[in-house]
Amino acid sequence: MTAAIEFAAAPFRAAGSNIVCVEMKDGPAGIVTESELLDAVAPMLSYALAVEADAAAFVIACFGDPGLHLLRERLKCQVFGIGECGVLAALARGQRFGVISLLQSSIPRHMRWFGAMGVHSRLAGDRAMGLGVADLKNRDAMFSRMVEVGQMLKQQDGADVILMGGAAMSFHRAALEAELEMPVIDPNFAALTWADGVSKLR
Repeated sequence: MTAAIEFAAAPFRAAGSNIVCVEMKDGPAGIVTESELLDAVAPMLSYALAVEADAAAFVIACFGDPGLHLLRERLKCQVFGIGECGVLAALARGQRFGVISLLQSSIPRHMRWFGAMGVHSRLAGDRAMGLGVADLKNRDAMFSRMVEVGQMLKQQDGADVILMGGAAMSFHRAALEAELEMPVIDPNFAALTWADGVSKLR
């Protein structure tokens, strides 16, 4: 997971930006359930409060954006969630976006969140690959399944832009875009773009 986030951060680092990717050792190994989502918040907040003086912005690199509004309330600097930023980037690239999710169990949570954002009318569909966190190490199998789900979102649901619904998918953005012949949004890259812009303004 962290390797994929590092991959998305590489172009920014090459341009001179200082980006630090940190794993929350006290948090859950992966975030699939609502309980895991909530368990991730306290370690992130504790870390962010400890290093805030040295940061221009924070990125929550989980598609569920755990603790996004709490961290925004508690911290003085900007906080971006890859889920929210990914959706905003998708809306800028197409009329109807489709989401490739990991598991079916994540989709109801996404739907509540899309409703809170007011973007249901622009959502073509949210389809799961049926892959858990442990399955993400097999990149070939993951990419093959991403193509299958992406084709369904494009051909059956009418999506004209694809949003990758997880932090671990960054490695596959360019290849998936070429395979599907449509824009594909990496939410890690989208959030880092916002954070990098804020740091430069500062």
